Formats: sequence, structure tokens, C-alpha cells
Amino acid sequence: MCFVDGGTDDKRMRLRYAGTCRVCAAALPARTEAVYERSTRTVRCLTHDVPGEGAPGTAEGVEAEEVSHDGLSVEGTAQAADPVESGTAGASARREFERRRARREERIRAKHPRLGGLILAVSEEPQSTTAWAVGAKGEEVLGRGLDALASDTIRLLHDRRIPGSRSNIDHLAVTPAGVVVIDAKRYRGRPHLRVDGGILRPRVERLFVGSRDCTKLVDGVLTQVEIVRGIVGEGVPVRGVLCFLDADWPLLGGAFTVRGVDALWPKRLRTQLCGDGPLAMQAVGEVHRSLAAHLPSS
Repeated sequence: MCFVDGGTDDKRMRLRYAGTCRVCAAALPARTEAVYERSTRTVRCLTHDVPGEGAPGTAEGVEAEEVSHDGLSVEGTAQAADPVESGTAGASARREFERRRARREERIRAKHPRLGGLILAVSEEPQSTTAWAVGAKGEEVLGRGLDALASDTIRLLHDRRIPGSRSNIDHLAVTPAGVVVIDAKRYRGRPHLRVDGGILRPRVERLFVGSRDCTKLVDGVLTQVEIVRGIVGEGVPVRGVLCFLDADWPLLGGAFTVRGVDALWPKRLRTQLCGDGPLAMQAVGEVHRSLAAHLPSS
């Protein structure tokens, strides 16, 4: 939001996102000038130039018409906005696992009509198939942990499809500090940063998990960050996180940043999401709703 000086406790501003007047529940489209109330973290029409002024034709004023940050009625008289569906963590990875498993079973039974059932019983799914189940489980576990933090100022989206692409974003958290793009991974080994170059050569940061070069994971998260930034605009901070669930983290320290992407574990991530930031509660709700509209559930 872009603020302009107004009263002592209020600010005239041009809305970056659509809002709702807390006095009369009128819709306030994006780019509309309105008054932001710091004390209540809500907005109101410019016609209501006195804080607490009642809505036309209502004796109780604000108490009768007050609306929360995302347009949901507090007292029941304002028209409620449609709820945002947060999505199901790991849903697309789980479907891909089931699809691959079903195709393998169909192929084996067609090739071996009599022995197909026995072959399936004594053989294992290929690693390329089980990897999808492992990934789905990681997203589901992390999703449950994130959902435990959900509140008016921590809003979540899971398994969001990127239009025009076969890729998806595992988790999005909208907080007062901005938007966090979260990629969940179940890799074994210890994540660590390796830096090559320096004074005489260009500095190159690479992500390793054990002895495995996983720098491509950082590239993927940075791409997702840019997509999200294109949706929310430059006024909303966006950062990326790689959350390793089964990694061999040390007892002390361990978290690090590689090319602007944080590498950490679930508990450390949850702690970071609970921090303060520049976005008011209403802005958090509006950013959450905008991301849900642009990035549908997978």
C-alpha cells in the first residue's frame, strides 16, 4: 500500500488491493483513495472523514456495520466475502504417484494375464514412482504443521498450480513480513552451502545435501518467487524457502541462505513465519485472496 499523510491516527492512501469500508461495507476497488485506520488496521471511504462515524441510516454506526480485514462480517450485518480455499498439501504429487502405480499395474497385467498379480505382489514400485509418494508425504506433513499457525495474520495456500506450466508451488504463506514461497523436500544428508570463487573469480554459491549438488532446487524456488512477485507487485516482500524435513541438521545452527533462498527445517520455518512486518492484517488478507485467484489449487 502507498500511504499519504492524513490525520494523526489515520492515513490517506491509494489502495494497492481491493478492500471494504469498515463503516458502510462498500467495496473499495484497487487504486481507490481511502483512509487507513492504524488503530483498527481497517480502511474506510473518504466520505466517512470522522473516525467512528456511523453509516448512513444506522444508529449504531460502526458497531453495526464493522467488517474484518478480508470482508467477512464481524457483527453479521455486512455481506460476507467468499472464503478462500487454501488447497490440499501434496495433492498433485499424491495423484501422480497413484497414476504411475496404476499404469504400471495395467501394463504388467496386460503383458502377463496369468502371473500379473503375482509379479505385482513380489516386485516393488520403481524409484521414479515412489519418489512421488515420498514427496507427497513431505508436503502433507509440512502442510499440517503450517496449518497449525493459520490466523488472521498468517494465511496459507497449498499445492498451487502455475498457469501455463506443469509445475506447482508446494506452499505459500502470507504474513505481515510478506509472502514466503516454500518448497518442501525430504532429502537425506546434511544441507550446506559451498562457495567457490572470491576475490579473483566470481563468487558462486551452491547448495549441497551431503555430497549431492542440489543447486537446481534453488533455481526452482527463485523462479517461483519471481512468479509470485509478478502477482503481488513490488510493494509486497517475497522470499523463498527450501524446507528439508528429513535432513541431518546439526544440534546448533545449521540454517543458511543461498542466493537469497533460506535453507532450514520445519520448526525454524514456523518461528520465522510468526515474526512482525510492514503488512497490516487487511493487506495480508488481500494478498492471500489475490494469490489464490491467480494460482489455483492443483
